[in-house]
Amino acid sequence: MNALPGWTKLEQARQVAALLEPKSVVNVGVGMPVMVPAAVDPAQQIMFHCENGLIGYQALAATDRPDPDIIDARCEPVRLVVGSSVVGHDVSFAIARGGRLDATVLGAYQVAANGDLANWSAGKGSLAGIGGAMDLAVGARRVIVMMRHTSRDGGPKIVRRCDLPLTAMACVNTVVTELAVIDVTPRGLLARTLAPGVGRDYLQERTGAPVLFSEPLPNLLPTPYPIPSPKVAERP
Repeated sequence: MNALPGWTKLEQARQVAALLEPKSVVNVGVGMPVMVPAAVDPAQQIMFHCENGLIGYQALAATDRPDPDIIDARCEPVRLVVGSSVVGHDVSFAIARGGRLDATVLGAYQVAANGDLANWSAGKGSLAGIGGAMDLAVGARRVIVMMRHTSRDGGPKIVRRCDLPLTAMACVNTVVTELAVIDVTPRGLLARTLAPGVGRDYLQERTGAPVLFSEPLPNLLPTPYPIPSPKVAERP
């Protein structure tokens, strides 16, 4: 059986890492986004933020001894960096709500073509609640979603309009899936990069909203930030 086209999870995390500005403060949510700290270039000097009170951490190196008190949003051990801080929840959320985060990387169940985000309820079963996702989605200067392109049943997760409970409206700037990097623009969804083996028709068939494509449209792993703004080309 032939493998499906697309990036591995680590390659997908590298795509996200390349979108982060050097020396920025970035929140990383639960799920797939927790892979991002291990994918950044140390030269970017990213300060990662976690709702539980960490400001300035990195993924553990192979030689590090885990400290059970220093954990990320998924409760996995991480390590503090020079200049880091450990603060209370009130300060951590004041940073998120006060516009002090340069970016947040969140998972999602659905993203709409206008940037609406649904990432706390799949619409069934018992859930604890929305948590801090709404604070991050409206407080961060840039919202990047890292997720699978389709659901387990094969349905699109990028849609014209969300039919799941919203986390925040018109907040998403960029979506990174295993198939593509897609910006949310005033003109609609713009695919800036496709994964190797992914064609335009393949991507559109798996997306529940129209997609525009940048020209040129690379099939490459990224170089570090900054990335120039692409020229937009309409689908024929």
